[in-house]
Amino acid sequence: MADIGFIGLGIMGRPMAENLIKAGHRLFLKSGRSVPEALVAAGGTPCASARAVAERAQIVITMLPDTPQVAEVLFGADGIAEGLEPGKIVIDMSSIDPIATKDFARRIDALGCDYLDAPVSGGEVGARAASLTIMVGGPERAFLTAMPLFEAMGRNITRVGGSGDGQTTKVANQIIVALTIEAVAEALVFASKAGADAGRVRQALMGGFAASRILEVHGERMVTRAFEPGFRIDLHRKDLNLALQGARTLGVALPNTATAQQLFSTCAAQGGGDWDHSAMVRALELMSAHEIAAGPR
Repeated sequence: MADIGFIGLGIMGRPMAENLIKAGHRLFLKSGRSVPEALVAAGGTPCASARAVAERAQIVITMLPDTPQVAEVLFGADGIAEGLEPGKIVIDMSSIDPIATKDFARRIDALGCDYLDAPVSGGEVGARAASLTIMVGGPERAFLTAMPLFEAMGRNITRVGGSGDGQTTKVANQIIVALTIEAVAEALVFASKAGADAGRVRQALMGGFAASRILEVHGERMVTRAFEPGFRIDLHRKDLNLALQGARTLGVALPNTATAQQLFSTCAAQGGGDWDHSAMVRALELMSAHEIAAGPR
């Protein structure tokens, strides 16, 4: 049993914290809103500030929307840094800028603590099932210490390399996911507009070389119109923005990533920032004047 701080209890953070409590750890909790009653009932302890969390925990985990929020929670007034003592570990499981992450790690290291960037993939479903993929950057000693926590939240756990490498891996993951969603959406819109039943087309493709987790899960969402967020379009837009910013810095061409970003932006312009990212299909449907749910014509 360990004393763990957890800051950020949204769609992903809440079930991740629940799984840590189920694994027998004592949790000290802080959220932008009130700490969910279910976590308190399960044994979690609400704290008034990020500093208070860091003072009471040996390992502090953050799960926040974007780079500015992580910076504020780490280094702002009553932030984590003010409550740290040498030997503690900070683990950021948000998906944020890899370059900023390296700076955060240097500043935490200067306090005599270790910093791990450990973004996740798997969405709300993976968070609830404790089956997340966890991509870790940072010192091996801290990674080994944190492994029991990672194992309580995920299955595929890899230390990729040094500070920032976990976030770089997550950006690469989000490129692949976005482009695969776009491919599945194009295929189903094409099939439906041609007169085929999109649901049956998806089922047929599941047995071939086009099969993928995206086709299985998000293809079904597209057919059934189940766009309640497991992972919101606005968050995926943020991740692709990180990819495109990095590409400009590195001189790398990411033409299809830019297209996927525009399709997400089209959805956001239609009020869909909070839709699940599988709803990218709605942008293609708008351009094609055809919804796949309309069925054969």
